[in-house]
Amino acid sequence: MATDAKKLQPIIIKRVKKGGHGVHGGAWKIAYADFVTAMMAFFLLMWLLGSTSKGDLKGLADYFRAPLKVAMAGGSGAGASASIMPGGGADLTLSAGQHPEDASAADRRRRAETARRDAQKLAALSAKISATISNNPKLRRFSRQIQLETTPDGLKIQIVDEQGRPMFTTGNAAVQPYMREILHEIGAALNGVENKISLDGHTDVTQYGNQGRGYSNWELSADRANASRRELVAAGMPEDKLIRVTGLASSNLLVPDNPTAPANRRISIMVLTKDAEERLLGTYREEVVPGESGGAGGGASGQAPDPALIAAPPLVAPGAPR
Repeated sequence: MATDAKKLQPIIIKRVKKGGHGVHGGAWKIAYADFVTAMMAFFLLMWLLGSTSKGDLKGLADYFRAPLKVAMAGGSGAGASASIMPGGGADLTLSAGQHPEDASAADRRRRAETARRDAQKLAALSAKISATISNNPKLRRFSRQIQLETTPDGLKIQIVDEQGRPMFTTGNAAVQPYMREILHEIGAALNGVENKISLDGHTDVTQYGNQGRGYSNWELSADRANASRRELVAAGMPEDKLIRVTGLASSNLLVPDNPTAPANRRISIMVLTKDAEERLLGTYREEVVPGESGGAGGGASGQAPDPALIAAPPLVAPGAPR
């Protein structure tokens, strides 16, 4: 019986059924994405360091060395650059950024080269005008009234009165025929010059005979300067070459010891250098050392008073200055 009961005992077989993966948040994907982003940022940093100029790297290093220096002490920061080109500075051909001292040196070299070219052009122009006067029999008679002078501001061409041979009608701005011929020759010579022109009219100290009507030596000198301008333009000189036409009356005498001398009545034509042009237009603020400007009275140096250019009708009055 015991044997039969043992034989009838059921056999239990346990089978373990393996299920799928458990649900999770994919943390490994986030970690992998962070790793890839970090690697990309690293390679971008290496590329930027390899392609950035030495000047920019120095600026970055200085900024991180003293980040509050600009904010507390003032001055320009890393974002104040006026150039978006790699390297920056005044010379875009350089692969590295320029230090302020380097930019100043480059500017000085550029100005020196411009001054050298101006000197060559103005010397050639002076020789051309001198040859024109010498080769023209009509102009040769008036060679004593045409004065050429090279100044730091450019080539000054002065046409002066001579005793018994005035350039304009007495007390008027009407151009005499020989003066017109002189201006036409000078205007033709200036046609091929790139430099800008400043033109000034001058009188002697003899007061205009009818100042009570509001017309004085200031208006007379301005009218004569404008009359000369018209003759230069009629000779072919482009009008946009002129940047200033002024009347200076007797404020800048050529012969101070003799204020009534005929030579004080004159027309001054200044062919300006580039530096003088920039100073006159106010685009160059370098301090001018007294005594180094071209010609007395300022002309292009801007030290003489500039009267208003009043286009008043010419008035002929007895005893008026020439």
